[in-house]
Amino acid sequence: MVTLIGFAVVMGCVLGGFTMAGGHIAHLIHPSEIVTIGGAALGAAIVMSPMKVLKDLVKGVLACLKGATFTRAMYEELFKLMYELFKLARRNGLLALEPHLSNPHESDIFHKYPKISSNHHVSEFIVGALSPIIEGSVKPDRLPELLATEIKVLEEEHHAPMGVLAKTADGLPGFGIVAAVLGIVITMAHINGPVEEIGHKVGAALVGTFLGILLSYGFIAPLVVKMEFNGIAEINFFKTIATLVQGYVTDLPPKVAIEQARRSITSDVRMSREELENLLKAVDAAG
Repeated sequence: MVTLIGFAVVMGCVLGGFTMAGGHIAHLIHPSEIVTIGGAALGAAIVMSPMKVLKDLVKGVLACLKGATFTRAMYEELFKLMYELFKLARRNGLLALEPHLSNPHESDIFHKYPKISSNHHVSEFIVGALSPIIEGSVKPDRLPELLATEIKVLEEEHHAPMGVLAKTADGLPGFGIVAAVLGIVITMAHINGPVEEIGHKVGAALVGTFLGILLSYGFIAPLVVKMEFNGIAEINFFKTIATLVQGYVTDLPPKVAIEQARRSITSDVRMSREELENLLKAVDAAG
């Protein structure tokens, strides 16, 4: 929603300034310019991207338009979920977690926290972090390296679609010039026509340059930065999961492991110690 509001502000200011100067919005509506610029930009993005990157790009853009995913409420659910899992493991042993991790979609614990269970990547990362310890395939002291490797791969996958979108933004002014040159070519074919007709066609050609620059710096480039912030927020969330699991497997009590993770998150989503204490008390009371 915030992203859409920002785009509306950009368009409102540009069109507002244009009309204040005596322009008419109808003068900016030239579908041929939009088709030329948009089609060229889309084609370039397709050429430079593997299919997976294109899919990730679409998902990333939609995520920017929908709003923040890794909010404070998401962290609260994470802390409550991990606290329940840690308590269960401490009380009944690590093997007690196996039914919940082997099929988290059927787990009564995971079902209590829909923001976590409905996010496939998050629930999969939690399962992948705890399962090797339960199976005994990874020693606790090797777990940080294992999780760091997985998080590094996630970071690389985030950067790929952002790189494609950034290069597309860089190319849009050039595509705008292409559209403008094509418009001038059409104008030259009608050079003997009425002055009004020539003026209309030159104006249409200049709209191509205008659209290319506006789309680049007013929409696509800001969207790249927004995707970058979303990617940072997601990586921070996965790092918090890693901190939680690493704390627990080094024999920290569940509450201490949660408190350690609380201190590692950014201030915009971090709760106070008192708030965390109340959160965990609510879990104890419900259990």
